[in-house]
Amino acid sequence: DTYEMEVVTTTVDSKDAIDSLKLSRSHVDWHSVDEVYLYSDATTSKIARTVTQKLGFSKASSSGTRLHRGYVEEAAPEDTPPETTHIVFVVHGIGQKMDQGRIIRNTSMMRDAARKMEEKHFSNHTTEHVEFFPVEWRSKLSLDGDTVDSITPDKVRGLREMLNGSAMDIMYYTSPLYRDEITRGLTLELNRLYTLFCSRNPDFEKNGKVSIVSHSLGCVITFDIMTGWDPVRFHHEAELDPEETKVRWPSDEERHLQEQLRVTRLRLRDLENQFQGLRTSICEVPALKFKVENFFCMGSPLAVFLALRGIRPGNNGVQDHILPTSICKRLFNIFHPTDPVAYRLEPLILKHYNRIAPVQIHWYNTTSPTRYDEIRQTLLNPSLSDSESIPSPCTSPTQARRHYGESITSLGKASIMGAASLGKGIGGILFSRFSRSGGQVGVDAGAAVAEIEEEEKELEQGRAEVEPALYQSASAVLENTSMELERRIDFELREGLVESRYWSAVTSHTAYWCSYDVALFLLTFMYRPQEPFEPAEDNLEMLSP
Repeated sequence: DTYEMEVVTTTVDSKDAIDSLKLSRSHVDWHSVDEVYLYSDATTSKIARTVTQKLGFSKASSSGTRLHRGYVEEAAPEDTPPETTHIVFVVHGIGQKMDQGRIIRNTSMMRDAARKMEEKHFSNHTTEHVEFFPVEWRSKLSLDGDTVDSITPDKVRGLREMLNGSAMDIMYYTSPLYRDEITRGLTLELNRLYTLFCSRNPDFEKNGKVSIVSHSLGCVITFDIMTGWDPVRFHHEAELDPEETKVRWPSDEERHLQEQLRVTRLRLRDLENQFQGLRTSICEVPALKFKVENFFCMGSPLAVFLALRGIRPGNNGVQDHILPTSICKRLFNIFHPTDPVAYRLEPLILKHYNRIAPVQIHWYNTTSPTRYDEIRQTLLNPSLSDSESIPSPCTSPTQARRHYGESITSLGKASIMGAASLGKGIGGILFSRFSRSGGQVGVDAGAAVAEIEEEEKELEQGRAEVEPALYQSASAVLENTSMELERRIDFELREGLVESRYWSAVTSHTAYWCSYDVALFLLTFMYRPQEPFEPAEDNLEMLSP
């Protein structure tokens, strides 16, 4: 309920109060069912109330505020908000131990940005609603207790505590002792939130959709939970070749010990297989109680983990190579070009995509942007400058694509090359002046200048030959490579026009939460596209001449 408050003008005596409620900084007096007054207990209010009462005014008229129960405006049926049709679980990465409320604030910033994008771009979706929920999994874990804190030296304590509260999470997850505790904690929290939401929204379980947005290390943990990846399953014991054992251990006693060792390894492998079979039979039910519609990775090192686990590029361009579509319908890898933690996923599916630029995410204020599925592939060649690079897909507003923070213009490059040539010429002249006799200076200087001019001519000729070849090679790569990804996975944020790549490398890893570009990108793939109006055949006949 909301309360409408207005200054009291009627005269009511404090002795008529039938009930009173004491609050922290004020109190409320009930004089009747309809007459309820709020009084401040501040020192200035008490003094003013005492003075006015001595002058003959009542307590309510001096400093009281009358409270009314009800609403300022009557609600209408169309004011009912749409039911939530899509929920998004936001999973944090490292560093949550230092600030346990950070993921809540980050999710709130992402929700606020999404609301503004909904009002601007999706106002016609009146029957759909997307809601974001933070998933905080770190604070409930015990892990090693305070063992690491107890062995931390006292010098530069602040820096060490920051590392213990952030980077140590990576070491915990790579440890076979604590990895299961982390995955179990995140799984339980995801299932708890989903069950709680479904209990309050009974129809959601039938028709609702669930997506996950993970950041940093949270992408790896969420991926392992969805796929059920277990390092024990990929543990292989190395066996020595019997022929090598004969050469290495020629004695009978050593051969006997080697045979016993081989039998023990076989027995150990059988026990591991039985253990895995038992775990598989027990865990027939999926770890998560819901199916993931979209999995958005932000600033993700997932590609590095997969590469270290032996994932190599294949010969088909489907997402199932790294994440089966039966588990998650679509995978997105969102990253800032200067984020030092983020890596690309597409080259793990098709290797030649390391030469193809990731899809650039549209600016939120772009008018009539190209659909992401319709954006043409462009060749990525970091060795080229901006003036020589291949144009990016045509989006509005059109901006030249800067490759990972490089912003050397043609004018700047020419200045650098000119300064280098001038420095080389001057250096050669000075070197010849101080290293040879005075009679040879003029001859050597003239020879140095002639040599520089000749090198510049060769450089210009080489550039004239290389530039068309680069464009031909770009088209050749795109044409000769017949295999393409079924759906693009890597999506790159655009750099700011005045953005410093060194400063951005420090701030870009945490810049996703409040980005309108990211919020619009997420909503684009969570809201169902509106089908264009198609007139009926009868109407077409009437409109035809």
